Amino acid sequence: MSILDNRPALAHEIGQIAEAAGYLWQKGWAERNGGNITVNITEHADEAMRAMPAISQPIAIGSTLPNLRGCYFYCKGTQKRMRDLARWPMANGSVIRILDDCAHYEIIADEPVMPTSELPSHLAVHNYLIGKGSTYKASVHTHPIELVAMSHNPEFLKKDVLTKLLWSMIPETKAFAPRGLGMVPYMLPSSNELAAETIKAIDDNYDVVMWEKHGVFAVENDVMSAFDQIDVLNKSANIYMCARSMGFVPDGMSDEQMTEISTVFHLPK
Repeated sequence: MSILDNRPALAHEIGQIAEAAGYLWQKGWAERNGGNITVNITEHADEAMRAMPAISQPIAIGSTLPNLRGCYFYCKGTQKRMRDLARWPMANGSVIRILDDCAHYEIIADEPVMPTSELPSHLAVHNYLIGKGSTYKASVHTHPIELVAMSHNPEFLKKDVLTKLLWSMIPETKAFAPRGLGMVPYMLPSSNELAAETIKAIDDNYDVVMWEKHGVFAVENDVMSAFDQIDVLNKSANIYMCARSMGFVPDGMSDEQMTEISTVFHLPK
């Protein structure tokens, strides 16, 4: 028996996660066990699911997250590969329940797959999102090649320098990633400091945050929307690099042209 049996909405949600994981692998953004996906699935938790016994002991989160009491999440497993999650999501991830103390969680399905070591930082972001009344339920961390390469240039790490450049490469980028790309300087992966700086960047009105020399972290209503934002930003990075490889610096769209797109499509920035 699987937790997905007779729960079509939940099965669809997990199917979307598996599909996105496959795309991350196909694009070369998820080498070995790189990257993570965590999705708030509380809306799909029926009475029978809430009554399911734990299949693990309570596990400490490492902090107290009061907005997550009683929430349910699907989490990619630690040391699990995106390419495997794409085929077998419930063998390479698990459903967890946050306990009433808001400081521990337990695994309830399908297998006792320990979540990613980055779970505390993902949950800290979800706690923040719920606290601000956001509708965002999905968080995706991955390693887009071109974007990571650009983060090795100190000039691109200055606030909104890379955002403006990426927006200027093709109109769709500004239309489909209208909040641009936040920047977080290099910090130890999985650290509380990295989580705190990521939350600050999201609070500064970014949906996608660049972790210098590491990867990106995106939040959205669902996993596909998070993937899409990363995809369009990385496409612009690719266009820029293709132009440079041909021996010229691309002009990019003018400020007037980008302002026109914002006005016509009522974009937030």
